[in-house]
Amino acid sequence: MTLWSARVGTGLAPEVWEFLRADDAELLPYDVQATLVHARRLREAGLLDADELADAERVLPELEYEPGEEDVHTLLERRLGEVGRKIHAGRSRNDQVAAAFRLYVADACSEAAAAIAELARTLLDRAEEDAETPMPGYTHLQRAQPVTVGHHLLAWVEMLERDLARFAFAAAQAEPSPLGAGALAGSTLLLPPPPGPTLRNSLDAVADRDFALDYLYACAALFAHLSRFGEELVLWTTSEFAFARLPEEAATGSSMMPQKLNPDVVELARGKAGTAIGRLAGLLATVKGLPLAYNRDLQEDKPPVFAARRDTRLALAALRVLVDGLELDRGRLAAACADPAQLATDAAEALVREGVPFRDAHERVADDVRAGTFVAPAAAPRPAPGPGGARAAVAAARARWDGVHAAR
Repeated sequence: MTLWSARVGTGLAPEVWEFLRADDAELLPYDVQATLVHARRLREAGLLDADELADAERVLPELEYEPGEEDVHTLLERRLGEVGRKIHAGRSRNDQVAAAFRLYVADACSEAAAAIAELARTLLDRAEEDAETPMPGYTHLQRAQPVTVGHHLLAWVEMLERDLARFAFAAAQAEPSPLGAGALAGSTLLLPPPPGPTLRNSLDAVADRDFALDYLYACAALFAHLSRFGEELVLWTTSEFAFARLPEEAATGSSMMPQKLNPDVVELARGKAGTAIGRLAGLLATVKGLPLAYNRDLQEDKPPVFAARRDTRLALAALRVLVDGLELDRGRLAAACADPAQLATDAAEALVREGVPFRDAHERVADDVRAGTFVAPAAAPRPAPGPGGARAAVAAARARWDGVHAAR
């Protein structure tokens, strides 16, 4: 029996039932958490007695998902028996699902933040190890100026720092509770407010899915960054670049070519960026034309979020293993920095220090490069910009992760 079957005299056609059912097993522990909060509100209002609340507190945490229900909300009420017939007082599935989904998204944000931190710290370990190892820096995928491996990896860490901030924002947006909004206009039952911040408007409380969009945006931006990492690692591990070798514990072989070692982990992370962007676009399209308040279209908010959480967890864990085991070819990296033309900007700036206008200096050095007579100035590949050089930059980044970001 469904929670709404009293209004529908005849049973649903099997085809309709299968279409309406929600695959929301992942939401169960969060619905349990929100339902316990609601049960305590009912107890405070005198609508549940102490024994009934104790039954709810005993049964709910032990529930396991059972296939065949319309959704987890029906499962909860049915398994609570007589208490279940009372526990829906003062609430609707509309504010019930919104409350559970907000708890789910907040937890998914925390999970993503922890995994991002693990990958960032692995990158910091590698950046510290090769803080001063020279490598070419690129623009337009052409060798431009020498940098260091540490400096390059810190650029990836910077992206992850911004990702962390996006997940923190999404978690904050998911925090306010919609409990008390009911179906759309609250309840005549005088229930105490739920603990913590609550949403101000009951219509918005049951219809808002901005927090889910914020989460999907954070996932899409993260995967865009992971895709960029992946593209560079694909290049670095080709025979043509040969800057690095894949660890065998994070690579695959070929079913036909015995010699192959393939960067499937980073290729799949790169591929999933498109899927992550699609999930965000899909939910935006779902909510863009919905009138207030709740509409069944919003059943489609959870599958993209569930899938995004799984992909985020798995991708970050796999990439951390790959980064940790990546073997750099420092000789190859140094040889790639040997082209004196990469110091052409340094030569132009040396002339500027002598009083030559920069445009004149630029043209003079360009003439030498074109004529094949350019001689590089005596200068080592630059470390990371800023005071203290490359190692200080890595130390400062690590301090941020161990300080500000650890507090999150």
